Amino acid sequence: MPRDYPRSRRIEDQIQRLLSDLVRTEVRDPRLAKAIITAVRVSKDLSVAWVYYSVLQAAGETENLDDAFASAMGFMRGRLAKDLTVRRVPELRFRMDETLSNARDMDQLIEAAMNDDQSIHKDADASPDDTDEQP
Repeated sequence: MPRDYPRSRRIEDQIQRLLSDLVRTEVRDPRLAKAIITAVRVSKDLSVAWVYYSVLQAAGETENLDDAFASAMGFMRGRLAKDLTVRRVPELRFRMDETLSNARDMDQLIEAAMNDDQSIHKDADASPDDTDEQP
C-alpha cells in the first residue's frame, strides 16, 4: 500500500519552503526581489529538482531572472545542504512557471468566444423572421 505523502513530496515541499525563504530574505540580487517560487518537482532518485518560479512584474524581465538564479544557484545549494535531510542535495534547475500566463490567455479566449456568441445571438434576434408574416 503506497503512502499518502511520499518522501519525494516531503522533499519538494521542504525545498520550496527553504528556497522561498532564501529568495525573500538572504539572496542579495535585486533581480530576484520580485521572484516567487511556485513549485518544486524532484526526480524519483532525488538527484534533480526542477524549481518553478513566477514574477510579480512584466514578463520581459525573465531573461534577467534566469541569469540571476544561475548566479545564485551555488549559494542556494549550499544553504539547502545545511537544512535538508538528504544525503545528496539535488541539482537545481530553474524554470519559468507559465501557469499564470496560460490562465490569462485562456481567460481572453473564453471572453472572446463569449463575445462572439453574444454578437451572433444579437444579430439573429435583430433580423426579422419571415415565417411569422403569413397572411
